[in-house]
Amino acid sequence: MRVIVRSVSELCITVGTLIVLFVVYVLFWTGVKADHTMSDQIHQLQNQWSRQTVHPKTSPAPAPAASPAPAKPATYKDGKSFAIMYIPRLGFTWNKPVLEDTDVSTLKKGLGHYAGTAQLGQVGNFAVAGHRRTYGNPFVNFPKLRVGDAVVLTDGTTWFTYRIDKGPYKTVPTDIEVIDPVPRKSGYTASGRYLTLTTCDPEWGHSHRLIVWAHLDSTQPVEAGKPDALRR
Repeated sequence: MRVIVRSVSELCITVGTLIVLFVVYVLFWTGVKADHTMSDQIHQLQNQWSRQTVHPKTSPAPAPAASPAPAKPATYKDGKSFAIMYIPRLGFTWNKPVLEDTDVSTLKKGLGHYAGTAQLGQVGNFAVAGHRRTYGNPFVNFPKLRVGDAVVLTDGTTWFTYRIDKGPYKTVPTDIEVIDPVPRKSGYTASGRYLTLTTCDPEWGHSHRLIVWAHLDSTQPVEAGKPDALRR
């Protein structure tokens, strides 16, 4: 009997240790790796853009100008980053890379653009997903977003400032109409240049989704400096 009790106790301790190690891995180590990966993605994008930028002495910077019709970008490549997102409401140091597609491996590197939805700044719905928890917790504070908040993106040539019109709105994963060109229940009734952000709810689950919808408010060339929404 003592041997059995001792064996069971040792087994419980071993299982408990494994559970603690797993929790540490999920809560801490995946976050460390994801933060490093996202920083690397942003660094690569910035290096790529700097090589493509014409020296300002040979090309004067144009003045800031709102434009609802930016040039159509090149086709995005699956699993590759193409933009950086900033959301001041989530902190002025918050910035995440946006990659093409929403595969599990892609969302470990940053935010994922729903393949088949509009490209950045174009007519339709530019829809983006991100983890609420794990892999850097990019959208952990998603419920703090409010109507009127700015969501700013850049593709290295243009700043795109979207303004949130509705959300956070809770729905279920099967409600895929939230990323339609004119998203259902968004309040939009006609074609436009929209942005949809999605993440899981509750914080440690995935039974529901939280959604916010925004419209393209303004654009300006990167040579004109940061948009007002990113100025402290």
